[in-house]
Amino acid sequence: MTTLLGALLIPLGGCGGPGPAGTGNPHTKAADKPADGPTRVPGVGDRLQRRIPAASRQVVAVYGDGKDSADATVVLYTKHGSTWDRVRGWPAHNGKKGWTTGHHEGDKRSPVGVFTLSDAGGVLPDPGARLPYTRSAAIAAPRWWPRSYWHDFDYVIAIDYNRIEGTPPNNQARPQGYAKGGGIWLHMDHGSGTSACVSVSRAAMRYLLRTLDPDRHPVVVMGDRADLRA
Repeated sequence: MTTLLGALLIPLGGCGGPGPAGTGNPHTKAADKPADGPTRVPGVGDRLQRRIPAASRQVVAVYGDGKDSADATVVLYTKHGSTWDRVRGWPAHNGKKGWTTGHHEGDKRSPVGVFTLSDAGGVLPDPGARLPYTRSAAIAAPRWWPRSYWHDFDYVIAIDYNRIEGTPPNNQARPQGYAKGGGIWLHMDHGSGTSACVSVSRAAMRYLLRTLDPDRHPVVVMGDRADLRA
């Protein structure tokens, strides 16, 4: 009964994304990086830049096309010394109605901010994730959703917005209350906007799962481009 209840509760959270596999610059050794590389995450202003923990060496930046747009670009950056280097990028989607700085349950907008990435999971077997990975059928998208959505949660990475870190992604606890929303994930894309999550291709999810390293304290910096620059 508990497993069934968990599966039924998932749609009430933020998650709602198969797009083309992204391409980008290959990962290169720190010694190969130019000394004049960016010392800040590109496109991110002081307000959010200050919220990136000093210990973080990996940033997943989600650049929303506009305040009310569901289209976005995800870019992975890794810090070498004092510079942030672009690793790879992929097309993505966010909330169907765009972005908000005051997210609440059911608004169909993704929350703007900086959030840690501490837990992963999915319906499929662990592809070699570095983050703690929970495989569970309870994470599966409900079968009353359109068929194109059924594989959304084959792989997920929990975004630590109003959740308890160190727990499976589908843990329903909401420390700030249910009105604040929750269940915000990085997950697989179905070709359009989500309920509030960020979605990317299967290839992108597998890459992120195998690359994001808890020892590098990964975070996601997400929002529409204007809010990110503010």
